[in-house]
Amino acid sequence: MLFRSLAAAAALLVASPVMAQDLDLRAQVAAFVQPSNEARTAVVVAQLRAAGFAPTVETFTGGNRQTGEMEGRNVVVTIGDGPREILLTAHYDAVKLRDGTMSHGVVDNAASVVGVIEAAKILRGKALTHRIRIILFDQEELGLIGARQWIAAHGLTNVAAVVNSDVAGYGDTMMYGQNNGAQSAFVTRAVQELCAERALQCVGYPEYPPSDDRAFSAAGAPVVSLGFQDQIGAHQMWLAFNGGEANGLAEGFVPQVFQLIHSAEDTMERVDPATVALAGATYAAVVERLDAQLSR
Repeated sequence: MLFRSLAAAAALLVASPVMAQDLDLRAQVAAFVQPSNEARTAVVVAQLRAAGFAPTVETFTGGNRQTGEMEGRNVVVTIGDGPREILLTAHYDAVKLRDGTMSHGVVDNAASVVGVIEAAKILRGKALTHRIRIILFDQEELGLIGARQWIAAHGLTNVAAVVNSDVAGYGDTMMYGQNNGAQSAFVTRAVQELCAERALQCVGYPEYPPSDDRAFSAAGAPVVSLGFQDQIGAHQMWLAFNGGEANGLAEGFVPQVFQLIHSAEDTMERVDPATVALAGATYAAVVERLDAQLSR
C-alpha cells in the first residue's frame, strides 16, 4: 500500500509541470475572449511583457467598406540581431458576428498567438544568425490589412522568410500551404523535413485557405502558413479544397473547422493546450531550421 502511495505521489510530481503548463496556456488563450479587438491588443501586449519582451505597438489606418476607416494596431517584438530577418506571424483580431457581438476567436486565432509567443520564448535562448521578428497582426479578418500595412511601412528587402500561423487550437496534425509561389519552395521543404524528423503528422495542401501569408506571397516574399487540426478533419479539409468534384465527401459537407471558425462555436471548449504547446515548439523549430539553412 505504501509503495502504491509513493508511486502515485511520484506520478503526480512528474505530471504536475505539464498540468501547470496546460493550465497556464489555457488561461492565456482564454484571456483573449474580449468585447473588442482593442481589448485583445491589450492582452497581446500584457502577455508579451509578462514573458519578458518589450513589445512595440505600430498603429495604422485600416478598416474596409463595411467598417469605414478605423485604426489598427500591429504588435511587434524583435529577438536578436542580424542583417536579415525571419518573421514569425499570426493575427490576433477576431471577427464580429452577425448579431454584432465579437467571436471569442480562440481557435481563430488566439491559440496561434499564444503558440507564437511560446515559440518566441524558445527562440530567445537560441544562438541565431538572423534577427527574428514576431509580428501579431490586427485586422486580418477585414482583409489581411495589418499584414499589408506592415509590408507597406517596412518593405521586405531584409526579410529572408516568413512563417505564419492561423487556426492552431486543437489536434496533433500540422497543416501547411504549398501555394505561395516558387520563391517559397525552400520554406515548404524545411517544414517537410521537420515533419519527417519529428515523426509529426503533417498534411501539405496544394491549395490552402488564405491568411496573412497571402499578403507576403503577393509581395514576393518566401512564406508558409501553418495550422493544426485533428487528423480526420485535416484530411477532410484537404479533400474539400483539393479533391475536385469527385472528392468523396458527401454533397454539401462542410469540414468541422469551417463550421467552427467565424461563429459563436469558436469557444474555449474547442481549445487543447497540448496543441498550443506543440505549435509553439514546432514553429520555433521551423524558424531555427530556416536560420541554419539560410546561413550556409
